[in-house]
Amino acid sequence: MSPALSLTAIGLVVVATIGIGLFGLRISRTTSDFYVASRAVSPRWNASAISGEYLSAASFLGVAGLVLVNGADMLWFSVGYTVGYLMLLVLVAAPLRRSGAYTLPDFAETRFESPVVRRICAGLVVGIGTLYLLPQLHGAGLAVQTVTGAPPEVGAMIVAVIVVINVAAGGMRSITFVQAFQYWLKLTALATPIFVILLVWHQPVGVLDSLHGAAADWAEPLSRAGGRDHPLYATYSLLLALCFGTMGLPHVLVRFYTNPDGRAARRTTVVVLALLGLFYLFPPMYAVLGRTFAPDLVSAGGDTVVLELPGRVFPGTTGDLLGALVAAGAFAAFLSTSSGLTVAIAGVIDQDLLRSRLHRWTGGDYVAVNSFRIAALIAMIVPYLAFTVTGALSLADTVGLAFALAASTFCPLLVLGIWWRRMSTTGAAAGLVVGGIAASAAALVNVSGAPQGGWPRALVGQPAAWTMPLAFLTVIVVSKLTPDRIPAGTARSMVRLHTPEAVDVDRGLPYR
Repeated sequence: MSPALSLTAIGLVVVATIGIGLFGLRISRTTSDFYVASRAVSPRWNASAISGEYLSAASFLGVAGLVLVNGADMLWFSVGYTVGYLMLLVLVAAPLRRSGAYTLPDFAETRFESPVVRRICAGLVVGIGTLYLLPQLHGAGLAVQTVTGAPPEVGAMIVAVIVVINVAAGGMRSITFVQAFQYWLKLTALATPIFVILLVWHQPVGVLDSLHGAAADWAEPLSRAGGRDHPLYATYSLLLALCFGTMGLPHVLVRFYTNPDGRAARRTTVVVLALLGLFYLFPPMYAVLGRTFAPDLVSAGGDTVVLELPGRVFPGTTGDLLGALVAAGAFAAFLSTSSGLTVAIAGVIDQDLLRSRLHRWTGGDYVAVNSFRIAALIAMIVPYLAFTVTGALSLADTVGLAFALAASTFCPLLVLGIWWRRMSTTGAAAGLVVGGIAASAAALVNVSGAPQGGWPRALVGQPAAWTMPLAFLTVIVVSKLTPDRIPAGTARSMVRLHTPEAVDVDRGLPYR
């Protein structure tokens, strides 16, 4: 891999990202522009932006690395990431848009009429967002280190600075343009080397041979490849986390507030499913080819297989050019996801921490916009400092823990809050606290390295199969025990969530 070519490609991505972001500055002026792009993003444009935001370091680098190291069972990551949007489409997409909220804490306070529930949600948004930002910064550091040999902190700092500039410049309106562009760049960067390899290389037998013999377990579903205990449980728990955790990711949810109405939100989700399915065809191909051309990367964790494979297959100029393209796509992945997360975290910090204090001195949209910019800076500084302390973490594993936390907290809140009118404010708060503590405790135990094997390791390594049902059960039981804590405005909230936009909820008449 040529450092000069790769740095040039990364530099072009950076310039394009900043240029598109500055264009967004010209048309972003109001609070609505910064939070939800004035709710005027078309389904196709929004679908490209959502896909660009969602396909993070874990998707671009981590999935291929996991399949390379741990085998066929890791293909469930690609399936789960995509099916998560199907769950989102079926259960929450349209009602969430009809709620009229700017952020997830806004929705929680509107539905449950409780500032306590809002504060708990705000804390979880910041926690999940920060946990999800860590692998993006790690991936950026890994990419720059692989290309140039520079310390990982350099790549992470580049991403942090660019994201803050873009988000502070134009908010959601700005990053919508950036993320839509970055999806198609990522798809091109990931697909082009595979097509070139398949067109030029004519020895598929070598790949097939690599899947037999000593490596047979690698291609066998539900095997113990990679040292996993209780693979059947681990697989189902992973699927639960990915399928139901997607609807609890704050940077995913905030995107649905940018649609004009509930119908547009559903159409957006359908297009997203197609775009994600197309993208996820390619990471497993890197893993399979990596077993033949880069078997040494298995012992190194496999996260760099996407970056290094083109140079292994085509030593020389062709490999350098393809490697530079992949490096550009990888950087686009870090930038797009980090931008969406920063907007989601900044929105919560702004509304729940900064805005009230700044309004003591002045008011209006000017203060709202500037407090959002300050919040964006805070939203990136904290994860960057955490990155420098935690060091290298597995990309997809870290994201998996974020999904498990989201599935154990916001998924019960949204599903039951939208579809069960008997849910009480106390039940909502209890579910968030119990699910959050259980998933966070499992994540901390897992990161600490204990336990070493057996069921304890499987339970904390993939906790969603027990933490998510525990959260649902807590909400239901506590709500049954506290019927007097059901919000007074529940009936009206449910009508607003489930009534098509063509009907005026306030008057019961069609819009004119």
